Amino acid sequence: MLTDLSIRNIAIIEQLHLSLGPGLTMLTGETGAGKSIIIDSLSLLSGGRAVAELIRSGEEEATVEAVFDISGQPELAASLADAGIESDGELLVKRIVNRSGRNRIYLNGSLATLAQLAEIGRRLVTIHGQHESQALLKPESHLLLLDSFAGCHHNRRELAAAFEAWQALEQQAADFEAQEREAARRLDLVSFQCEEIEQAALKPGEDGDLAEEQRLLAHAGRLAAITGGAFESLYGGDQAVLGELRRLTSALHEAATIDPALTGTTGLLEESFHQLEEAALRLRDYAGRIEADPERLRHLEDRLDQLGRLKKKYGATIEEILCRGAALARERDELLGRCRSREELEQAVAAARSRVDHLGSELSAVRRRGAEHLRERLVAEVRQLAMPHAEVTVAFEPLSPPRASGFERVEFLFSPNPGEPPRPLGKVASGGELSRLMLAFKQVLPEGEAPTLIFDEVDTGIGGAVAGVVGKKLKSLAVGQQVFCITHLPQVAACADHHLRVEKAVLKGRTTTSLTLLDHDGRIGELARMMAGEKITDTARGHAADLLARAASQ
Repeated sequence: MLTDLSIRNIAIIEQLHLSLGPGLTMLTGETGAGKSIIIDSLSLLSGGRAVAELIRSGEEEATVEAVFDISGQPELAASLADAGIESDGELLVKRIVNRSGRNRIYLNGSLATLAQLAEIGRRLVTIHGQHESQALLKPESHLLLLDSFAGCHHNRRELAAAFEAWQALEQQAADFEAQEREAARRLDLVSFQCEEIEQAALKPGEDGDLAEEQRLLAHAGRLAAITGGAFESLYGGDQAVLGELRRLTSALHEAATIDPALTGTTGLLEESFHQLEEAALRLRDYAGRIEADPERLRHLEDRLDQLGRLKKKYGATIEEILCRGAALARERDELLGRCRSREELEQAVAAARSRVDHLGSELSAVRRRGAEHLRERLVAEVRQLAMPHAEVTVAFEPLSPPRASGFERVEFLFSPNPGEPPRPLGKVASGGELSRLMLAFKQVLPEGEAPTLIFDEVDTGIGGAVAGVVGKKLKSLAVGQQVFCITHLPQVAACADHHLRVEKAVLKGRTTTSLTLLDHDGRIGELARMMAGEKITDTARGHAADLLARAASQ
């Protein structure tokens, strides 16, 4: 509850202080006296926009301070404690607006951010502006009003989260579809490359072995001729080297019997004979093994050509080609796995849509039950506001496709007179009827956490007996909450528990606003002014006194 309010240098208010209490407080005064400026100041304390134009002419800064009793709001006190702000049952909110833009906010003396003020402020004060009834003309606001009454915010949040998840999966599916063609082309290429490498059946190091074998087969004839000829020269012919050496060695043996000094030389010749003989036999065997094989040679040449092509495409060595093949195989498996991923994604999309359908149906059911109850409550309220035959209908229009807010569009339809079908508010409701409808909504809708309600000329467009009913409705609201109301109607003002008159005057060449808490006689005078204008007659005062007495007795 708001207990104290101080305003300095806001518009035409130089300095103003209010001590406030529970119940219904009315602010009255001539147009332009500064009533709405007080509301604007309270808006600053609840996180409203601060502009330099609010600052009184000739001043550099403006200040608004308010003390709130929060002893009945333990959750708010806990939130303040979490932010490091001590409260002890009271909260002092101070906001300084500077022309230079160096604005400051204090909560119990601690600097705070605008976001903190907005969060705290919405739990302290709810302001209903004088043009708020125009919001009823916007069908998009009707769904929020119904959801507030039906208490289905949890259902709505659940649906919104499920809807967002479904939409995200739908987008993934759309992206997946767009990528499918590219993935298919890539799969064709990768599969071909994998198959090419796999069919080659490569073995590490085989290229060197094949090259060596190919080189020998390519020169088989020459090798056979050279080694065969060498064997013949050493062993095979009449003039073979080994035959001559054998004859020579025999002769030297004979000579060594004559001169033993030749024995060593003879031994060397015998050793050479045996070595040449071994070499001749090896040459014979080598020449015997050589066989010209054109088919094998062609096979080797084809294989080496194949390996050369693979090296140009996939790597400089067989080992690199095999590594590339393994990588391509992994990519192929991943691309083939997209088929399974697509099935899983389609199943996920279907499950997400099913959840949206389920939650949306639940929300629709809660809304329809709430709509009937709300209709009954609204009809009962508006019929007390001088519209005895009024009807209110909640129309549901299915939405296709569904939205995060639900499966239907909701609009309140209104019929002020019997025999007329309900129609959209903008087509049938007058300004006064809209004001009464808005007040009816305030009667039936939960107000949330804010213990202080402020109505800025909620009675616009009404008068007479209806004004008295509006005053009673406001007073009933003030039973459980602190309510402030700006009004120009004496019937409404008469219902106040506290009555403040706002006046402006010129002092020392400057216009300034003052505020007076009226006693009983002061209230009679103010109500008489509101009824009769500037010239207050005894008759007007008598009517004012009677009005005040009737309001007090109800």
